[in-house]
Amino acid sequence: MLRITSNMMNSQLMLNLNRNAQSMNNTQNQLATGRKLNKPSDDPVGITYSLRYRGELASNDQYTKNVDSALSWLDYNDTVLGQTGDVIQRLRELTVQAATGTNPQSALDSINKEVGQLKEQLIDIANSTLNGKYIFNGEAYNRKPYDFPKNPDGTSDTSSLSTLTTDTGLINYSVGDSVQLPINMTGTDIFGTGADPTNIFNIMDSLSAALKAGDTAAISGQLDKIDSRMERILTSRAELGAKTNRIELMQNRLGDLNTNLTDLQSKTEDADYAELIMRSKVQENIYNASLSAGSKIIQPSLVDFLR
Repeated sequence: MLRITSNMMNSQLMLNLNRNAQSMNNTQNQLATGRKLNKPSDDPVGITYSLRYRGELASNDQYTKNVDSALSWLDYNDTVLGQTGDVIQRLRELTVQAATGTNPQSALDSINKEVGQLKEQLIDIANSTLNGKYIFNGEAYNRKPYDFPKNPDGTSDTSSLSTLTTDTGLINYSVGDSVQLPINMTGTDIFGTGADPTNIFNIMDSLSAALKAGDTAAISGQLDKIDSRMERILTSRAELGAKTNRIELMQNRLGDLNTNLTDLQSKTEDADYAELIMRSKVQENIYNASLSAGSKIIQPSLVDFLR
């Protein structure tokens, strides 16, 4: 038969008291932090899932920022293309007005002056920047795409247009896992290649020359080219709209994914206060009972045994 000594009873009592105190301390710590995972040993498996959710949430947050930036870029592009369309529409109106054949040369000269101002406005639009980046020069966004010298009268000299080319590189935004979308349009796409007769600046130069010469037939001949360039602008805006719709769908998807991941992370890491409060009360009662029982065990001394 195993003999139970006072020393054994005291040791077992201290072990039980420490165990109960540790359990109560863990519960109190979870109540204080609001988390059931405060160190890896709390739940090794749960920590693995927690780190995975945190990594996915971080990636999702970066994708969301990329989507927001892409939408800003596309919205700005659409605004600029709308301004381009307004300029070309006004150019067409002036061309129709000048092509009637009943205008005196003084009227044609006045129209020509407005055409010159429209060209300057269009050059400003073609050199539009967003966050310091030229939006119509592809990957060379730090270089002005339409940098023309100035004539003595302050207008732009576009005689070198035939040799001008914009960068054709695509700016891709990562908006999802292995999902990259090009968001930019080049100046060549929008305004035409340098030597192309339907390049909007070539059209303006040809129209200006016809207005100076009073050549009604040459003026009328620019209408089809203007309509062709306007059609290209409308097509480009449609392409932008399609890209915007897709990126907005990606934005909604990322929002749903963020909600799901946050919910999973909360279930893995966050403490259940109602359960912890009940557990804390039970553990407190157990600890107090242990102290009460222990006081009776360690109370006898050597004198008590000698009586």
